[in-house]
Amino acid sequence: MTTRCGFVALVGAPNAGKSTLLNRIAGAKLSIVSPKAQTTRFRTLGIVMHEGAQVILVDLPGIFKPRRRLDRAMVNAAWSGSQDADMTLLLVDAKSGLRDDVREIIAKLAEAKSKVWLVLNKIDLMSPDALLPLTKEISGLIAVEHVFMLSARKGNGVDDLMDRLSQVLPEGPYLYPEDDLTDLPDRLLAAELVREQIFMQTHEEIPYQATVETESFKDRPDGSVRIEVTIYVSRPGHKAILIGEGGNKIKSIGARARLELQDLLERQCHLFLNVKERAGWDEEKARLRAIGLED
Repeated sequence: MTTRCGFVALVGAPNAGKSTLLNRIAGAKLSIVSPKAQTTRFRTLGIVMHEGAQVILVDLPGIFKPRRRLDRAMVNAAWSGSQDADMTLLLVDAKSGLRDDVREIIAKLAEAKSKVWLVLNKIDLMSPDALLPLTKEISGLIAVEHVFMLSARKGNGVDDLMDRLSQVLPEGPYLYPEDDLTDLPDRLLAAELVREQIFMQTHEEIPYQATVETESFKDRPDGSVRIEVTIYVSRPGHKAILIGEGGNKIKSIGARARLELQDLLERQCHLFLNVKERAGWDEEKARLRAIGLED
């Protein structure tokens, strides 16, 4: 039997739905999702078997104007991930349309002469009559081989996209074992699930001023795992908010993250969280390397 295998980059502005699409296709939470922009900070691979093909989806950070070293590293990761892929899916939030940041991404992709398919996401939130003019306008800015209209949240149109991808990826052997879901180490998944709960359970700037690192990940004789995680924040006030009155907030973050992690790792997890103040962590090379980014 002929096998196919290839890398497919998910490129778009923050909040286009890249992580939601990856999780929908993989059938598991591999990339954290929140309503806030710039949730994904580094490249996440989702390895999916479909119709005899191994589709390696690369969820990249949203592309935006960088200000800090962290921002620059995120945007660099997105562009380099796109250049290395066999195929680029340009994800556009159909409801938001052609914003300035989307136009900039399209211009850069057109320059790079990447092989691009256009994916209009969130079509369930708008009138079908508006989709054709938007497709036409984008096609006037960049040559796209195919156009797909889908809802990553609801799953509509996703199977059609996967069917087409599995037919066109390069012939070749699989690069990962067939039962692998991602190349992320478990300790990085643990840190990301804690960070997701910070996004979901705190507001304003706190999620952007925090980073999460797994300090210890130890198997126990009973098959469970003990995980120690440190959350670094930029300011004393943020530490107080994260801990909450009587430690309520940090307990809630830990409890939700533990349940998600047990579900993903299929084993009992003992999760311990520690919050430390560290001003300027987002300019430290060591902190960026710890979350899988290179400046």
